Parts: sequence; structure tokens; C-alpha cells
Amino acid sequence: MAWVSTVSIGLIAALLFGLLARRIGLSPIVGYLLAGVVVGPHTPGFVGNVALASQLADVGVILLMFGVGLTFSFSELWAVRRIAIPGALLSSAFAAGLGAEVGHLLGLSPESALIFGLCFASASTVVIVRGLIELDQLSSAAGRIALGWSVVEDLIVVVVLVLLPALGRVDLDAGGGALVLAIGAALLRVGLLGALVFGLGPLLVPRLLALVARAQSRELFTLAVLVLALGTAYVASEWFGASIALGAFFGGMVVGQSDSSHQAAADALPLRDAFAVLFFVAVGMLFDPSFVLEEPGLLFAALGVVLIGKPAMALTVLILRGYPLRPSLTVAAAVAQVSEFAFVLAGLANREGLLPERARDVVLATVLLSITASPLLFRLTGPLERWLLGRRAVARFLARQNSGLRHLRDNQGVPPAGHAVLIGHGQVGEILARFLTRERLPFVVIEQDRAKVEALRLAGIPALFGDAGSPVLLDRAGIGGARVLLVAAPDPVAARLAIEHAHRVNPKIEVLARVHLESLRQVLHRFPRTIGVHGEQELGLAMARLMLQRFGFSAIQAEADVIDARRAGGSRSGTRVVELHVPPGSAAAGQTLAALNLPRGSLIVTIARGGEFVVPSGPTVLAEGDALLVLANLDMAAAIERLLAPPAHPAAPSPSS
Repeated sequence: MAWVSTVSIGLIAALLFGLLARRIGLSPIVGYLLAGVVVGPHTPGFVGNVALASQLADVGVILLMFGVGLTFSFSELWAVRRIAIPGALLSSAFAAGLGAEVGHLLGLSPESALIFGLCFASASTVVIVRGLIELDQLSSAAGRIALGWSVVEDLIVVVVLVLLPALGRVDLDAGGGALVLAIGAALLRVGLLGALVFGLGPLLVPRLLALVARAQSRELFTLAVLVLALGTAYVASEWFGASIALGAFFGGMVVGQSDSSHQAAADALPLRDAFAVLFFVAVGMLFDPSFVLEEPGLLFAALGVVLIGKPAMALTVLILRGYPLRPSLTVAAAVAQVSEFAFVLAGLANREGLLPERARDVVLATVLLSITASPLLFRLTGPLERWLLGRRAVARFLARQNSGLRHLRDNQGVPPAGHAVLIGHGQVGEILARFLTRERLPFVVIEQDRAKVEALRLAGIPALFGDAGSPVLLDRAGIGGARVLLVAAPDPVAARLAIEHAHRVNPKIEVLARVHLESLRQVLHRFPRTIGVHGEQELGLAMARLMLQRFGFSAIQAEADVIDARRAGGSRSGTRVVELHVPPGSAAAGQTLAALNLPRGSLIVTIARGGEFVVPSGPTVLAEGDALLVLANLDMAAAIERLLAPPAHPAAPSPSS
């Protein structure tokens, strides 16, 4: 029953340390690794079965790579291919080279040093997504680039996993010819595996999943997904000599292309997460904490590769390609950590005899500490940006690189004055641009996606590429003479900087801004003529409008309640929109609005008459049956209702003379 105690105590420790890590703002992965250290053989107290934990961890590796393949999207990679592919290749190669130099300090052979360096070539997608969500940057240009960057790095790891079994079976002292033949044979076997999986898989897998789905059994469908994950891993390992990780990755890609991919993900990903916990615990059990005290210099050198060298290369590539400073810093912070796949790579290399335990311990410690430091690095992007912009030479260089002058010099068509400046051309910005175009209102777009900028300019729409928070770019967009600033981009930092600069150079400008965070809402309150539109709030109001109509409220009253909620936060004590009617026999029927003597401060928004809406004005004559949509407080509404009411006592007819 040793396996029961190992699994039970390991999971309990993982839960406790995971909760602790989450409470202090770290990734739960850090807690799982620490739990493994606590129950491992290198610390006092309970000692788990390392061999058993490693076997369970293999299942975690299979499900982990299956999940990566299941959610892998070529479309996301293709959207940012121009920067993500070359950028990821350069930064990964740079990190691998620096890591190989650290490997030489460890006394590793050239081949082992290269594998050691490749362990630092990829970043954790899970950590990247979490950091981007906390910054509200997941859907921004920086978020898309960072995720595409991560996909490319994952593919690099997959290629290395393909080659490792071949390197483990070849005698490296036999010369380069034997190595080339071994790698060629490995690639041939992987090619045959790929042809089998991607040739027969799309034909068989959808039919299998559809057949199982018709049985209407959730358990059978989950079992089918597990069979596909474990089966492809087994076939890849036993029949083709590839790694189980690669086979599981291929299987996930095939399932991800089927109509049942969403249900498969719903069933497989929770299992992946459960076994992934055991995987991280098992990895932590292998780590010897005393190594940190014995070899601090090597550990700091490895951390320097990950926390300084790799992000510095990523930042350089992005800046030289003309990307703004803020998203470049965000991407650099995102890749400044080591992926959990480094555990897979280091463990496999160790089993193949290509990486000694001492080097593996360096990798484990680096992964643990880099993931721990990742949230801090994300928070430092703002102060680092301000510090860099405070250096005159740096600011001038960045202005030339990122102001839109370098790649898009032509700004013909930018209106001189009286136009709208639209920041962001995503889903929200595209809708605003459509209305501006339809009403023939002049506007200019500022966008961080170069492909969108080029497409807009081809369509005849003035567009500038760069960071909307840059004063230089805002001035080029004519913010000083603009009538309206429309902030549709989800980047709160750029929004704040753009609004502050706009009010500084153009105090009369009207601002409509998309609001995600409460901090931005508080900033907007400081500026006049600035309205923040909260996406979640507007969605709730739209649903409330439909809800009221389903309960029998008229469209006018539903709209009145929505306007009231938007203006007064749902309060019934302030100004609100009410619906009032002109009843039969009303003294107001036949009178003009000018003669009605409405209470001061009230406003008739519209008049519904015979299924049509009348725009009210002074000469408008009221008629019996009219429905008035009135903006007023409760006292004003009561006064207007009295004006519209019929006489309480009809006048008696005058006697005949």
C-alpha cells in the first residue's frame, strides 16, 4: 500500500502548498514543486516512493502534451507569424547558447551542454496566460504575440523530444556520421508516425468519437479520449522509437481537429490537471535543496540566462522590428521563465544518459525560481518603461523606432481638425469605425497590429502604427485639433496615457473610453467631458432591456429603465426616464409643448404616436393616446402627470339664455 501513502500525502502537500503559493500571488506550480521537495528523499520526515511517483508522472506528461496538441492552433500562430516565429527562434537560440555556456561550467560534454541549454529555450504558456490576464493584456497585440511566441517555443521542445531518443541510442564517440544516421533514422520514423497519425487519424478518430458519443455515456467518451492519448503515446514509443510526449502531442492535434474537440477538451483537461499535479510533485521529489547552497554560482548563472539574457534578446528583436516599448516589455516579461516542458526534457535526457543528475538539479531549481519570479517581472514592466523613457537617448531612439515614422511614414488623409481619433481596431474599434464611415465622419485609427494598419490604409482609412500612449504618435494623429477621442483598445495603461495627453493638449476634447479595470474608471473621473463605457455593465443593461420586454414591459419603458440605470446607477431618487401618457379628455390634448409649461429641468425625449416616434419640439401638438418619454426626477414627473391628467370635475354646461 506504499503507493496509497505516496499519492495521498503527495496530493495533500500539493494542495496545502498550492493554496499557500496562490495566496501570496505565485503560480500554484511553485507550490506543487515545493510539495514534492517536502515529501522527497532529500528532506526529513515522510519519504514517498520516487519510482512510483515517476511512473505516475509519465501519465501526467502524456496528458500534458495531449492537452497542448488538443488546444494547439495554427491560426493563432499564423496571425503573428511575422514576429513570433523569427523572434521565438532568435530568443530561444540565444537562451540555448547561453545555457550551453553554463553547461560547460558544469563540466558537461558539448552534446549534454546543448541539451542543457535547450531546457531554457521555452516558456510556460500557463504562466504567460496568467500574467497577461492579471495585466488585462490577453486580447491585446502584446498578448497575441506572447502566446504565438510560446507556441513556437513549444514546437522547438517537440523537435528536441523527437531527437533525444536517437541521441541516447548512438555512440557519440563513433563520429559525426553515426550521429547523422541516427538523427536521420529518428526523423524518418517520426515522419512515418506523422503520416500514420495525420493520414489515418482524421478518417478514424472523428468516426470513433461520434460512435462513442451516440452511446450517450459520459464515462465511455472520457475513456475513449484517454485511449487515444495513451494509445498514440504507446505506439509512438514502442513502434516508432519516439518519445511518449511526441505521440501524445500528435494525438491531441488529431482530436483537436474533430467536431468533438470541445467535449474532448472538457473531459481530458481536468484529468491532465490532476495528473500534472502528480508530475510536478514527482519532479520536486527529485530535487535536492542542498544543491542551491552547494552551487549558488551556477544557479545564478542559469537564472541570469532566463531572467536577463532571454528577455533582453526578445526586447531587442521587438524594438528593432518597430514595436512599441510597452508591448515589447510585456512580451519580454512573459518569456522570462522556463516552461514545465523543461522537466519533461531534462527527465528524458537524464533517462537516456545525456544529462547528469547535477545538471538536472540546476534545471529544476531554475524552473522553480523563474516561475516564482514571473509575477514580479510582469509588475515591473510599468516602472521599467518609465525609467527607460526618462533616459533622453533611449527616449529619442524609441521615438524614431516606434512612433510610426519608420514603417508608415505616409500619413496622408489624417484630418487637420474636427475629427475623431480611434485607438484600437479590434472587435469594438471595428464597430465604431463602421459607424464613422457610414456617417462620413472624419477619423484616424491608431493600432498596434501592423497587418491591420496596412489593411486600413489600403481601404483608404488613415491609420498609424504604434503605441497609443506615445505623445508623438497622438500628435501625428492630430489629437490637438480632434473633436473626439475614442479608446476602444483593451490596454488600460495606453488608455490612461492617451487620455491624459489628449486633455493636456486639447482641453475641449470629448473622450469615450472602453473600461475594464476599476483603476481606469477612477482615472476617468478626474477629467471633464470623459465617459467610460464598461463592457460588462453594458452587457448587463442590454440583457435587462430584453428581460423587461419578456415580462411585458413596453420597449419605451424598458429603454427608460435602462437609461435610468445607466444615469443613476439604478437609484429611483435622482433624475430618471419615465413614460407618461396623454389620457382621453386630457386638457393637454391639442396644446403645443411650448404652451404646456413643463417643469424647469425636465425634458421630453420622444413621443410615441400610432406606432411611430415623433421628435419633440416647441410647436409639437399633443394628442390623446400619446406616450411621452420624459427625463425628470420623481417630483417633476408627478407635476407633468398632473398637467396631462383630465380635469377632475368636468365643467357643467352653461344654462341656455
